[in-house]
Amino acid sequence: MSKVLLISTGGTITMVRDAKSDALVPADIETFKAFMPELFAGGIHVDIQAFSPLIDSSDIGPDSWRQIAQMVYDRYADYDGFVVLHGTDTMSYSASALSFMLENLSKPVVFTGSQLPVGVLRSDAKENLLTAIEIAAAKDEEGNAIVPEVTIYFEDQLFRANRTTKRNAEHFSAFNSYNYPPLAKAGVHITYLPHLIRYSDPKAPLTLHTQFDTNVAVLKLFPGIQPAVVHAVLHARGIKGVVLETFGAGNAPSDQWLYRELKAAVERGIIIVNKTQCNTGSVEMGLYAVSLNLMKAGVLSGHDITTEALLTKMMLLLGEQPDKAHDLITQDLCGEVTVD
Repeated sequence: MSKVLLISTGGTITMVRDAKSDALVPADIETFKAFMPELFAGGIHVDIQAFSPLIDSSDIGPDSWRQIAQMVYDRYADYDGFVVLHGTDTMSYSASALSFMLENLSKPVVFTGSQLPVGVLRSDAKENLLTAIEIAAAKDEEGNAIVPEVTIYFEDQLFRANRTTKRNAEHFSAFNSYNYPPLAKAGVHITYLPHLIRYSDPKAPLTLHTQFDTNVAVLKLFPGIQPAVVHAVLHARGIKGVVLETFGAGNAPSDQWLYRELKAAVERGIIIVNKTQCNTGSVEMGLYAVSLNLMKAGVLSGHDITTEALLTKMMLLLGEQPDKAHDLITQDLCGEVTVD
């Protein structure tokens, strides 16, 4: 019998309606189990480990990422796979972070949640969770995990975590992977796409990385942006890395003041990475003249990476390998970016 550890951090999926106030409140483990008897009725052994207290995903950050990753690392030999219950608002950030933290991962770590609480009649919680558990337990004929990656399962699709973005606050299909296809699709059967899945050496030991430097920022360009705004971000105390969200294929205004600000920041040692504001597509610096100044200033290309993956990758590299962060930030470390 396959064994899966269910790690509950909180989020909408863990909510139930309070009988007295009629308000939605976090459920304790026993109450949650009562709403999900199917968890313990199949051929997969499921244990549950929960944060105490449970956390709204808006409050989750590096400390919580360390806690989740440590749970996986500490129990890695005991389970065939892991499922993480998490609020949807920051799920792509947390799941992306875990993909960088767990080096040489050879077992599934599947993030999931729901748009409606488990205690609501029309909730999508059961389908999402039960399928995530099945994926976390799935093995091939040789006994190896079918999807040994950090992933997000939501509304019949399994995505590589560090390729995802939350796209909808209302529909059940809350997430999308705009620049990389799903790793699996669930209908009557779960159809896996092995040629899209990333495999590590199953004999290589799992390595845990936990040091984050959060002295990073996102600078989103817009028509009419003022020099004072850019200056304030690039001169923020302690700033070490900036995600520069640009137009189209990585374009920016050709104003000389912007070029001077960016160049000076790079010369001060700040890592600046060009990330398109478009969901689909890639940065192609030099394709248009309006991106030439960025290249001259020393801004790096983020290619087709998501903002969520780029931010968490930048924080971890600055924390773990600050001397190598500049070179590693543009490399493909675990399937997060398509590098030509």
